[in-house]
Amino acid sequence: MALVHLNVNSKYLSGNTDVNIVLPDLPRGMSPAEFYMSGRKYPVMWLLHGTFNDYSQWVRMTNVELYAEEKNLIVVMPTAHNTDYANWPKFGTGYNMFDFVTEELMPLVYGWFPASDKREDNFIAGLSMGGRGAIAFAYEYPEKFAAMYSMSCVPQDMRPAAEDAMRGEPSDNPWAALDRARTMARLDNAGGLEGYLASPQNTWDRTAEVAKRSGNPKMYFTCGTKDMLMYKPFVKFRKYAETLGLDAEFREVEGYDHEWRFWDMCVQDAINKFLPGDEKAGNAF
Repeated sequence: MALVHLNVNSKYLSGNTDVNIVLPDLPRGMSPAEFYMSGRKYPVMWLLHGTFNDYSQWVRMTNVELYAEEKNLIVVMPTAHNTDYANWPKFGTGYNMFDFVTEELMPLVYGWFPASDKREDNFIAGLSMGGRGAIAFAYEYPEKFAAMYSMSCVPQDMRPAAEDAMRGEPSDNPWAALDRARTMARLDNAGGLEGYLASPQNTWDRTAEVAKRSGNPKMYFTCGTKDMLMYKPFVKFRKYAETLGLDAEFREVEGYDHEWRFWDMCVQDAINKFLPGDEKAGNAF
Protein backbone atom coordinates (compact mmCIF):
# COMPACT_ATOMS: atom_id res chain seq x y z
CA MET A 1 0.00 0.00 0.00
CA ALA A 2 0.97 3.64 -0.40
CA LEU A 3 0.94 5.72 2.78
CA VAL A 4 0.39 9.46 2.35
CA HIS A 5 0.99 11.90 5.20
CA LEU A 6 -0.80 15.21 4.71
CA ASN A 7 -0.03 18.33 6.70
CA VAL A 8 -2.69 20.70 5.49
CA ASN A 9 -4.03 24.07 6.54
CA SER A 10 -7.64 23.78 7.66
CA LYS A 11 -10.33 26.45 7.58
CA TYR A 12 -12.41 24.64 10.19
CA LEU A 13 -9.52 23.92 12.56
CA SER A 14 -7.95 27.38 12.22
CA GLY A 15 -4.50 26.03 11.38
CA ASN A 16 -2.50 23.07 10.16
CA THR A 17 -3.53 19.50 10.84
CA ASP A 18 -2.14 16.02 10.07
CA VAL A 19 -3.85 13.20 8.22
CA ASN A 20 -2.62 9.74 7.20
CA ILE A 21 -4.14 8.14 4.11
CA VAL A 22 -3.59 4.55 2.99
CA LEU A 23 -3.98 4.16 -0.78
CA PRO A 24 -4.03 1.10 -3.04
CA ASP A 25 -0.59 0.22 -4.38
CA LEU A 26 0.61 -0.41 -7.92
CA PRO A 27 -0.03 -4.10 -8.70
CA ARG A 28 2.82 -6.17 -10.10
CA GLY A 29 2.37 -6.73 -13.78
CA MET A 30 0.53 -3.45 -14.38
CA SER A 31 2.21 -0.39 -15.82
CA PRO A 32 2.25 2.80 -13.72
CA ALA A 33 0.41 4.73 -16.43
CA GLU A 34 -2.28 2.05 -16.66
CA PHE A 35 -2.79 1.99 -12.89
CA TYR A 36 -2.53 5.65 -11.94
CA MET A 37 -4.51 6.94 -14.95
CA SER A 38 -7.25 4.32 -14.87
CA GLY A 39 -9.83 6.67 -13.35
CA ARG A 40 -10.90 3.96 -10.93
CA LYS A 41 -12.54 5.08 -7.68
CA TYR A 42 -11.94 3.06 -4.51
CA PRO A 43 -14.05 2.56 -1.36
CA VAL A 44 -13.09 4.62 1.69
CA MET A 45 -12.97 3.90 5.41
CA TRP A 46 -12.84 6.95 7.68
CA LEU A 47 -10.94 5.63 10.70
CA LEU A 48 -11.00 7.66 13.92
CA HIS A 49 -8.47 7.44 16.76
CA GLY A 50 -9.11 7.51 20.50
CA THR A 51 -8.21 9.80 23.39
CA PHE A 52 -4.51 10.72 23.74
CA ASN A 53 -3.85 9.51 20.15
CA ASP A 54 -3.40 11.13 16.74
CA TYR A 55 -3.37 10.41 12.99
CA SER A 56 -0.38 8.05 13.30
CA GLN A 57 -1.71 5.66 15.93
CA TRP A 58 -3.64 3.26 13.72
CA VAL A 59 -0.67 2.69 11.41
CA ARG A 60 1.77 2.35 14.31
CA MET A 61 -0.31 -0.03 16.44
CA THR A 62 -2.27 -2.22 13.98
CA ASN A 63 -1.97 -3.99 10.62
CA VAL A 64 -4.56 -1.74 9.02
CA GLU A 65 -2.38 -1.25 5.92
CA LEU A 66 -2.30 -5.00 5.30
CA TYR A 67 -6.04 -5.40 5.83
CA ALA A 68 -6.77 -2.46 3.51
CA GLU A 69 -4.42 -3.81 0.82
CA GLU A 70 -6.36 -7.07 0.71
CA LYS A 71 -9.51 -5.13 -0.16
CA ASN A 72 -8.14 -2.26 -2.30
CA LEU A 73 -9.51 0.09 0.34
CA ILE A 74 -8.57 3.72 1.01
CA VAL A 75 -8.25 4.47 4.74
CA VAL A 76 -8.35 8.07 6.00
CA MET A 77 -7.04 8.75 9.52
CA PRO A 78 -7.33 12.37 10.73
CA THR A 79 -6.02 14.00 13.89
CA ALA A 80 -8.71 15.03 16.38
CA HIS A 81 -6.72 15.46 19.61
CA ASN A 82 -9.13 14.98 22.55
CA THR A 83 -12.10 16.77 20.96
CA ASP A 84 -14.65 13.91 20.97
CA TYR A 85 -14.92 14.84 17.27
CA ALA A 86 -17.12 17.75 18.33
CA ASN A 87 -16.95 21.43 17.40
CA TRP A 88 -15.04 23.56 19.95
CA PRO A 89 -15.72 27.16 18.82
CA LYS A 90 -14.36 28.63 22.08
CA PHE A 91 -11.00 26.89 21.80
CA GLY A 92 -8.42 29.38 20.59
CA THR A 93 -9.67 30.82 17.32
CA GLY A 94 -12.01 27.88 16.84
CA TYR A 95 -11.45 24.14 16.44
CA ASN A 96 -14.51 22.69 14.73
CA MET A 97 -13.66 19.02 14.35
CA PHE A 98 -17.16 17.79 13.62
CA ASP A 99 -17.51 20.17 10.68
CA PHE A 100 -13.93 19.58 9.52
CA VAL A 101 -14.53 15.91 8.76
CA THR A 102 -17.63 16.35 6.61
CA GLU A 103 -17.19 19.87 5.21
CA GLU A 104 -13.42 19.91 4.52
CA LEU A 105 -11.69 16.54 4.82
CA MET A 106 -14.23 14.59 2.80
CA PRO A 107 -14.19 17.06 -0.14
CA LEU A 108 -10.38 17.10 0.01
CA VAL A 109 -10.14 13.30 -0.18
CA TYR A 110 -12.77 13.00 -2.92
CA GLY A 111 -11.15 15.78 -4.95
CA TRP A 112 -7.46 14.91 -4.58
CA PHE A 113 -7.45 11.10 -4.41
CA PRO A 114 -9.08 8.21 -6.31
CA ALA A 115 -11.80 7.95 -3.66
CA SER A 116 -15.43 7.14 -4.35
CA ASP A 117 -17.94 9.61 -2.92
CA LYS A 118 -20.83 7.16 -3.26
CA ARG A 119 -22.57 6.31 -0.01
CA GLU A 120 -22.27 2.57 -0.63
CA ASP A 121 -18.48 2.95 -0.80
CA ASN A 122 -18.00 4.97 2.40
CA PHE A 123 -17.70 3.53 5.91
CA ILE A 124 -16.78 5.04 9.26
CA ALA A 125 -15.16 3.38 12.26
CA GLY A 126 -13.31 4.31 15.42
CA LEU A 127 -12.06 3.15 18.78
CA SER A 128 -13.11 4.56 22.16
CA MET A 129 -13.38 8.33 21.60
CA GLY A 130 -13.17 7.58 17.87
CA GLY A 131 -16.12 5.23 18.29
CA ARG A 132 -18.02 8.09 19.90
CA GLY A 133 -17.23 10.19 16.84
CA ALA A 134 -18.17 7.43 14.40
CA ILE A 135 -21.57 7.04 16.09
CA ALA A 136 -22.22 10.79 16.00
CA PHE A 137 -21.34 11.04 12.29
CA ALA A 138 -23.43 7.98 11.40
CA TYR A 139 -26.43 9.35 13.33
CA GLU A 140 -26.10 12.87 11.90
CA TYR A 141 -25.20 11.96 8.29
CA PRO A 142 -26.79 8.61 7.40
CA GLU A 143 -26.72 9.62 3.75
CA LYS A 144 -22.89 9.71 3.75
CA PHE A 145 -22.05 6.27 5.17
CA ALA A 146 -23.10 2.72 4.33
CA ALA A 147 -21.89 1.35 7.66
CA MET A 148 -20.49 2.31 11.06
CA TYR A 149 -18.30 0.22 13.39
CA SER A 150 -17.70 1.38 16.96
CA MET A 151 -14.95 -0.32 18.97
CA SER A 152 -15.05 -0.10 22.76
CA CYS A 153 -17.61 2.69 22.76
CA VAL A 154 -21.39 3.10 22.80
CA PRO A 155 -23.73 6.07 23.28
CA GLN A 156 -23.74 7.12 26.92
CA ASP A 157 -26.33 9.07 28.90
CA MET A 158 -24.61 12.31 29.91
CA ARG A 159 -27.07 13.16 32.68
CA PRO A 160 -25.59 10.92 35.41
CA ALA A 161 -22.05 11.89 34.39
CA ALA A 162 -22.96 15.58 34.51
CA GLU A 163 -24.55 15.25 37.95
CA ASP A 164 -21.50 13.41 39.25
CA ALA A 165 -19.08 15.95 37.75
CA MET A 166 -20.99 18.95 39.10
CA ARG A 167 -20.97 17.50 42.62
CA GLY A 168 -17.20 17.65 42.41
CA GLU A 169 -16.58 15.04 45.06
CA PRO A 170 -12.85 14.34 45.53
CA SER A 171 -11.48 11.02 44.30
CA ASP A 172 -8.18 9.21 44.66
CA ASN A 173 -8.78 7.58 41.28
CA PRO A 174 -6.93 9.68 38.65
CA TRP A 175 -9.14 8.29 35.86
CA ALA A 176 -12.29 9.35 37.71
CA ALA A 177 -10.87 12.83 38.21
CA LEU A 178 -9.91 13.04 34.53
CA ASP A 179 -13.36 11.87 33.45
CA ARG A 180 -15.06 14.52 35.61
CA ALA A 181 -12.81 17.26 34.23
CA ARG A 182 -13.55 16.10 30.71
CA THR A 183 -17.28 16.03 31.36
CA MET A 184 -17.19 19.59 32.68
CA ALA A 185 -15.22 20.67 29.59
CA ARG A 186 -17.83 19.05 27.32
CA LEU A 187 -20.64 20.82 29.12
CA ASP A 188 -18.85 24.19 29.08
CA ASN A 189 -18.16 23.83 25.36
CA ALA A 190 -21.85 23.14 24.69
CA GLY A 191 -23.08 25.96 26.92
CA GLY A 192 -24.30 23.64 29.68
CA LEU A 193 -26.15 20.36 29.96
CA GLU A 194 -29.12 21.46 27.86
CA GLY A 195 -26.78 22.59 25.09
CA TYR A 196 -25.00 19.25 25.18
CA LEU A 197 -28.27 17.33 25.10
CA ALA A 198 -29.28 19.28 21.98
CA SER A 199 -25.96 18.62 20.21
CA PRO A 200 -25.00 15.80 17.79
CA GLN A 201 -22.75 14.40 20.53
CA ASN A 202 -25.79 13.38 22.60
CA THR A 203 -26.15 10.08 20.80
CA TRP A 204 -27.90 8.41 23.75
CA ASP A 205 -31.06 10.46 23.29
CA ARG A 206 -30.77 10.46 19.51
CA THR A 207 -30.82 6.66 19.41
CA ALA A 208 -34.60 6.65 19.88
CA GLU A 209 -35.00 8.87 16.79
CA VAL A 210 -32.46 6.86 14.80
CA ALA A 211 -34.18 3.56 15.67
CA LYS A 212 -37.43 4.82 14.09
CA ARG A 213 -36.03 6.13 10.81
CA SER A 214 -35.23 4.18 7.67
CA GLY A 215 -32.03 4.32 5.65
CA ASN A 216 -29.57 4.09 8.54
CA PRO A 217 -26.03 2.84 7.97
CA LYS A 218 -25.42 -0.71 9.11
CA MET A 219 -24.21 -0.41 12.70
CA TYR A 220 -21.81 -2.59 14.64
CA PHE A 221 -20.80 -2.24 18.28
CA THR A 222 -18.12 -4.39 19.91
CA CYS A 223 -16.39 -4.46 23.30
CA GLY A 224 -14.06 -6.67 25.33
CA THR A 225 -15.54 -8.28 28.43
CA LYS A 226 -12.55 -7.16 30.54
CA ASP A 227 -12.87 -3.50 29.49
CA MET A 228 -13.15 -1.69 32.81
CA LEU A 229 -14.04 1.58 31.06
CA MET A 230 -16.69 0.47 28.59
CA TYR A 231 -18.05 -3.02 29.23
CA LYS A 232 -20.77 -1.93 31.70
CA PRO A 233 -21.90 0.96 29.45
CA PHE A 234 -21.83 -1.48 26.51
CA VAL A 235 -24.22 -3.87 28.28
CA LYS A 236 -26.45 -0.99 29.41
CA PHE A 237 -26.71 0.49 25.92
CA ARG A 238 -27.32 -2.88 24.28
CA LYS A 239 -30.35 -3.42 26.54
CA TYR A 240 -31.57 0.13 25.85
CA ALA A 241 -31.13 -0.29 22.09
CA GLU A 242 -33.05 -3.56 22.17
CA THR A 243 -36.03 -1.84 23.84
CA LEU A 244 -36.00 0.75 21.05
CA GLY A 245 -35.70 -1.83 18.29
CA LEU A 246 -32.43 -0.38 16.97
CA ASP A 247 -31.18 -2.40 14.01
CA ALA A 248 -27.57 -3.00 15.07
CA GLU A 249 -25.16 -5.84 15.72
CA PHE A 250 -23.59 -6.13 19.17
CA ARG A 251 -20.61 -8.35 19.90
CA GLU A 252 -18.70 -8.81 23.13
CA VAL A 253 -15.36 -10.61 23.01
CA GLU A 254 -14.08 -12.59 25.96
CA GLY A 255 -10.76 -11.77 27.55
CA TYR A 256 -9.99 -8.33 26.07
CA ASP A 257 -9.61 -4.97 27.78
CA HIS A 258 -9.39 -1.43 26.37
CA GLU A 259 -6.34 -2.38 24.30
CA TRP A 260 -4.67 -2.39 20.92
CA ARG A 261 -4.64 -6.20 20.54
CA PHE A 262 -8.41 -6.02 20.56
CA TRP A 263 -8.65 -3.03 18.23
CA ASP A 264 -6.32 -4.66 15.69
CA MET A 265 -8.79 -7.55 15.45
CA CYS A 266 -11.69 -5.09 15.35
CA VAL A 267 -10.37 -3.09 12.42
CA GLN A 268 -9.81 -6.31 10.47
CA ASP A 269 -13.35 -7.42 11.34
CA ALA A 270 -14.74 -4.02 10.34
CA ILE A 271 -13.07 -4.14 6.93
CA ASN A 272 -14.35 -7.67 6.32
CA LYS A 273 -17.87 -6.56 7.28
CA PHE A 274 -17.70 -3.42 5.15
CA LEU A 275 -16.28 -5.26 2.14
CA PRO A 276 -17.26 -8.95 2.35
CA GLY A 277 -16.02 -11.42 -0.20
CA ASP A 278 -12.59 -12.97 -0.62
CA GLU A 279 -11.22 -12.58 2.91
CA LYS A 280 -7.54 -13.49 2.73
CA ALA A 281 -7.09 -12.79 6.43
CA GLY A 282 -10.17 -14.78 7.43
CA ASN A 283 -12.26 -14.13 10.51
CA ALA A 284 -10.51 -11.79 12.95
CA PHE A 285 -12.30 -13.25 15.99
